[in-house]
Amino acid sequence: MVEVPGSHTGWTFITNHARVLAAIADNPNIRIRDIAAHCRLTERAVQRIISDLEQDGYLSHTREGRANTYRVEPDKVMRHPAEAGLTVAALLSLLVRDETDRIGEHGTRSAHLAGTGGPN
Repeated sequence: MVEVPGSHTGWTFITNHARVLAAIADNPNIRIRDIAAHCRLTERAVQRIISDLEQDGYLSHTREGRANTYRVEPDKVMRHPAEAGLTVAALLSLLVRDETDRIGEHGTRSAHLAGTGGPN
């Protein structure tokens, strides 16, 4: 299970959608329960966010038995005009642990990002 960060009150810089996307990019086989715990959200909120991300083409998934494997679309550009031209890969490069950390911890790459110089 994913370690749950301490509680927080007040505003934050990162949206829940970005947090969920980063958690999935860091581990494409992560369970909704673990995303919810890590992001301090309800499982239902995570399901809605995943649905939003899939509907707009930022994320897709394949079913493998009882589990999902997610795929982040790294070349998809951000939605807000202030981030015009910035890709998901650029955002995730700031939010996801360094690839060398993931390889050292898991022995293999854990994020399914293809074709970018960003996190893989």
